[in-house]
Amino acid sequence: MIRLFKVKEKQKELAEANGGSPLKRQSAGELRLHKDMSELNLPKSCAISFPNGKDDLMNFEVSIKPDEGYYTGGKFLFSFEVSPIYPHDAPKVKCKTKVYHPNIDLEGNVCLNILREDWKPVLNINTIVYGLYHLFTEPNHEDPLNHDAAAVLRDNPKMFESNVRRAMTGGYVGQTLFPRCI
Repeated sequence: MIRLFKVKEKQKELAEANGGSPLKRQSAGELRLHKDMSELNLPKSCAISFPNGKDDLMNFEVSIKPDEGYYTGGKFLFSFEVSPIYPHDAPKVKCKTKVYHPNIDLEGNVCLNILREDWKPVLNINTIVYGLYHLFTEPNHEDPLNHDAAAVLRDNPKMFESNVRRAMTGGYVGQTLFPRCI
C-alpha cells in the first residue's frame, strides 16, 4: 500500500528545511494537465511552447505547420487557456494567427466540436491538437464561423485555394488584409 500522506508530509518537511514555503497545492485540473502533457504524442508538424514559462502549465501555445492540404507551408499559432476544473471544462483555444479559414473567424475563434458540445472529460490536449491539425488538412464548410470562406470552399474550391494562398503570403482577400504566415 502506498502511504500517500507520508509522502506529502516528507515533501512539506523538505520544502520547509530548504527555507522555502510548503509546496503549492495543485488543482485537479493542473494534475490532469500535467499527466496529459507527459503523454503528448504530437504530429511532427506541431510544437508546444510555454510563453509564461513551464511554471504556468495552464497557459500554453501550440504551433501547427500543415504538411498537406490547402494550408501547406503555413504556420499557425494557437493559445490554450486551461481551467482549474479541467477536464470537466474544455480548454479555451484561440488562433493567434489571422487566417482565411471556414472554421476560424477573423478574431481567432475556433469552430471545433470537441471544444464545445462534444467535449468529454476523457478527451485530452493531444486530441485537441489533432483536431486543430485536421481543420487545416480538411476544412469543413458545413459548420463555419467564417461563412464567406465556407461558401467559397463549397462553391469554388479553386478560388478557395487561391484565396488561402493570397492570405498566407500576406495579401488581401476581399477587404481583409492577412499577415504573412508562410
